Amino acid sequence: MSAPQNPIVTPDSNTSAAGPAPARVRKPSSGALRRFLANPLGVASAAVLTLIVALVVLAPVLPLADPNSIDLFGTLQEPGGQHLLGTDSSGRDVLSRLVWGGQVNLLGAALATAVSAVLGVLTGLVAGYYAGRFDTASTWVTSMLQALPAIVVLLAVRAVAGPSTWVAMTVFGVLLTPGFFRIVRGAVQSVRGELYVDAARVAGLSDVRIIGRHVLTVVRAPIIIQCARVAGIAIAVQAGLQFLGVGDNSVPSWGAMISEGFRKLSIAPLLVLWPALLVGLVCASLMLLSNALRDALEDRGTSAGISGRARRAARARLAADDAAAAAVEVAPVGEDTATGDLLTVRGLRVAYVQPDGSDKTVVHGVDLHVDSGEVLGLVGESGSGKTQTAFAVLGLLPDGGRVSGGRIEFCGRDLTAFSAREHGALRGTDLAYIPQEPLSNLDPAFRIGYQLTTPMRLHLRISRAEARDRALALLTRVGIPDPQRTFDSYPHEISGGMAQRVLIAGAISCNPKLLIADEPTTALDVTVQAEVLDLLRDLQREYRMGVVLVTHNFGVVADICDRVAVMQHGRIVETGQVEDIFARPQHPYTRTLLDSMVEDGPTRPYPFDDGVLGGSAVRTAEVGR
Repeated sequence: MSAPQNPIVTPDSNTSAAGPAPARVRKPSSGALRRFLANPLGVASAAVLTLIVALVVLAPVLPLADPNSIDLFGTLQEPGGQHLLGTDSSGRDVLSRLVWGGQVNLLGAALATAVSAVLGVLTGLVAGYYAGRFDTASTWVTSMLQALPAIVVLLAVRAVAGPSTWVAMTVFGVLLTPGFFRIVRGAVQSVRGELYVDAARVAGLSDVRIIGRHVLTVVRAPIIIQCARVAGIAIAVQAGLQFLGVGDNSVPSWGAMISEGFRKLSIAPLLVLWPALLVGLVCASLMLLSNALRDALEDRGTSAGISGRARRAARARLAADDAAAAAVEVAPVGEDTATGDLLTVRGLRVAYVQPDGSDKTVVHGVDLHVDSGEVLGLVGESGSGKTQTAFAVLGLLPDGGRVSGGRIEFCGRDLTAFSAREHGALRGTDLAYIPQEPLSNLDPAFRIGYQLTTPMRLHLRISRAEARDRALALLTRVGIPDPQRTFDSYPHEISGGMAQRVLIAGAISCNPKLLIADEPTTALDVTVQAEVLDLLRDLQREYRMGVVLVTHNFGVVADICDRVAVMQHGRIVETGQVEDIFARPQHPYTRTLLDSMVEDGPTRPYPFDDGVLGGSAVRTAEVGR
């Protein structure tokens, strides 16, 4: 079901007529280049590698002697004159052979690195994220490759395919795949269960996008280090094979030059020095550069270290936001929203597969329904099955979990008959979710703005600029005082209360019909809890959403809910209007929960705005709310 088309940001006509809109504030750079340039070892290694690569690439146009030109009258000359680094035992120019030989060694190392990185990273991502049979098979294959002696295999390849550097380096790249595979697989396994990955699924992002954007970002630092390590190993092994004579002797190479210099070590020691020094310099520069890139990409810094210029830019953005706040408003969605049953759950059963192959049922025949514009509180102690029921509706049960019985009807459609792809298409649009751990559900590798705009661009098919404006308006609507600064911040730079508001903004960004809030105030202090509940109440009324509020706090239920369903041991034991449950609880478990929530003394009446949420003018709330 497509999302309503009503825009959430509507320009004020008077403002539009008065003059042009405020200039768009350009997103600040990430600072990665600045951090890299501040690392002297990184800059020096990059300069050395750039110089070497430039010389190798420009070899055909440089004024160099023919690397294969033999001069028997000019053998073993000392450095100087026409031959800056001297000549070898055949009278060939050493500098020219070093530069031309770099084409073979650098391209061969790049080929081996590319083959191993592509195969290892792709298989590691898939195996770590999905696990299962592919993980088992790929682990077995990489273990077998790791057990093979690389030099012996390369010698065998040379005997079959001839002295081809490219074939040898391709095979060597395959042999180096296990290094990338194990690093990536281990890193992905450590993050695939993180809450921000679940939040990305809830936002309706595909597995490919989640892996490419959220999971791959976590492993980029070890991948960079491994690329440098593999490239260095490839250069060293290639030079070793050439030293042994396993290569094309008609093409100059660093390993062949080391071999010749070794044979003439007693009479011309400089012949072995130049190629050996070049091989060592390239390998060391690769490692230093990879460390510098890793540090530049991973070090985020804090707002405390921003420069005066950055602070002035932030003040300018704040002034622009204040001017823009008067020109935009967040419009309510869909005045013609349909009424009636929005969500109906009948006989829902959720089971998990056990190691012996049997099923363990954790949700036993749950029945509940939510009308459009209604707030249902799902209450129970930890382990009662509340979250499992919510995840079943969202189609996000953990590995091994499945809906083993019953129906989940959403807008008249049975979600239990949906494929994973069809169910995922509803998340982020018609179905939205607010988790209980705000900071853990935001990816620390991306700015807040990126995480807000990506689902909107995906689901609403709007431009980057439209998504940015919409995100800033939403941040303003949920009560964030400086939306531009929050938009440009990383998750660690905002508080837990602000993070929860960001998640609420993201949940309503695509105009959902049903919002599932799982303990949205548990991780917040009391003052912030009250603010978040007020915000949820206002947004629910404004957008006319159906809301399922998962909680164990009857004070929260009294504050915001119309009806309440009490769960115990995976079953609904009592359902009714909030005032009826508080005044006349029927089930002993409900009375036990109420007794555990109320402080010493009788309950007191709690006023509600009549008609705001469809409830009565006075309800009973627990004293300690």
